[in-house]
Amino acid sequence: MQSNCASSLPLPAGRGPGGGSYSPAVSIVMAAKNYARFLPEAVGSVLAQTFGDWELVIIDDGSTDHTPAVARPFLSDPRVRYFRSDTLGQPRAKNLGIGLSRGALVAFLDADDAWEPTKLEKQLAVFTEKLEVGVVFCRRTLMDEDGRPVPAKSETQQLRGSVLPDLFTQNFVCFSSAVVRREVFSHVGAFDPQWDLAIDYDLWLRVAKFHRFDFVDEQLVRYRTGHGNLSKKLRDRVDTAMSIMHRAESRYAVGDAVPAEVIADGYASTCQTIGFVMRAAEPVTSLRWYAHALRWPARRVISLKGMIAGALAAARGRRVQGSPENATVNL
Repeated sequence: MQSNCASSLPLPAGRGPGGGSYSPAVSIVMAAKNYARFLPEAVGSVLAQTFGDWELVIIDDGSTDHTPAVARPFLSDPRVRYFRSDTLGQPRAKNLGIGLSRGALVAFLDADDAWEPTKLEKQLAVFTEKLEVGVVFCRRTLMDEDGRPVPAKSETQQLRGSVLPDLFTQNFVCFSSAVVRREVFSHVGAFDPQWDLAIDYDLWLRVAKFHRFDFVDEQLVRYRTGHGNLSKKLRDRVDTAMSIMHRAESRYAVGDAVPAEVIADGYASTCQTIGFVMRAAEPVTSLRWYAHALRWPARRVISLKGMIAGALAAARGRRVQGSPENATVNL
């Protein structure tokens, strides 16, 4: 049987499970697996925050690289806590971090991403001003594996308040930007281990049915791309997104708050997204996804235009790798 948590490094008193009664304003959960090369930048961006009343809970989910050694120097800061788990997978590792954290607010930062210095300060100000808000997020910029800026499509308008209909159609919440009130997890649960991909999308749909969202309209997260072979997982990601949407519709009764035409738009737009992403690299595959989107009446004009573009790309015979990180719809 796998253990839930076994610290692989000696931790000072009060930094292990149940140690100490200190409750910071915000807990930052960082699940890491074999990201030793990125961890210093991610943790450094937390240490550089202008808001200092935080704790960082690092869950090393069975890394086989030098993650333990890289994490060790950061433990000199009493706000940083490190735990090693036995390859739980992303959902369980993040849930473990939530369970070990102590703040009234929980922020997430993937170990390959980084924050701008004022991120927490600006987001926590929203929670202070608006007690009814359950989740606060922000915009992002893209960077490549080496930390260089990557051009990105313009982000769509960010939304606040009751966002469930818009969220069903498009997952516009960057995971490493999100800060959540702890009671939200008590209400709707945390990450579902059933999913290996798009775990945040499933969570946000459950949260949005009951809780309000807000955002800071600034690019306060640096999101790393191009190192995870994401394009190879696109089919799995789309299948997962479709399953999540179907479960939200059938089990979570999102249809009570989301009009039928919006639900259809969500399914169609997800197919169109993979069609767009695959158009340059695999135009025939792109055509199939646009054709699949025609099953739903929403966006049929867009689907037909996509099919034409895909056919032209196939005729040209050129193959250019797409950029799935620039796609934003439910992936």
